[in-house]
Amino acid sequence: MAQFFVIHWIAESAWVRPYSWAGNNISDLGNAHCALQPEPEPRYICSPEHGLMNGSFAALGVLFVVGAALTGGALWRRGRAPAVARLLLAGAGVGFGLAGLAPADVHENQHVLGALFIMAAGNIGLIVAGFGLAEHVPPPVRWGTSLLGVTAITAFGLFLSHHYLGLGMGGMERVAVLPLLFWALVVGVCGLIRPPGRIEAAMPAERLSRAG
Repeated sequence: MAQFFVIHWIAESAWVRPYSWAGNNISDLGNAHCALQPEPEPRYICSPEHGLMNGSFAALGVLFVVGAALTGGALWRRGRAPAVARLLLAGAGVGFGLAGLAPADVHENQHVLGALFIMAAGNIGLIVAGFGLAEHVPPPVRWGTSLLGVTAITAFGLFLSHHYLGLGMGGMERVAVLPLLFWALVVGVCGLIRPPGRIEAAMPAERLSRAG
């Protein structure tokens, strides 16, 4: 996930006309052509490192899908809520992949679909994930997950309705997208730091019997 923020910085630094977190969408960094973009807010877009940024989107999508598929008992309880959360988060990964493979100024419809997967499916997945994370995940992370999801899905609604609350178009979009990425970083660390009891529980029964 960290690669996204590094490449975001590289791509925005390459702009001759300064890139604005308030006035520009994240997707502007991946636009393939230099042009005046009238919607949803007028702005001039020219991203020399658009290929690098689109590669980052695609890589992020793969990481989300793989993470949702492989984390299993390291992060999740058993039951319906964790399964639904993981499916929705994988959907966000598909959205990042679409965003990278279909720049907004080349394949607008596919790009918009990708954005919907990210900000709708992904953020609803965050809300559900708060009820599906394993017990060994610290409680502040569990309840904070759902809170992040509610915040992000609310920001998505405000972004769609052009109510930016002084943050600008790009600022409100980031409130709708970045919580998902920060959450992935945090729970990834939690998944790496597994309590000894959880590790033993994952060992095959025959190994436990030999250890006894």
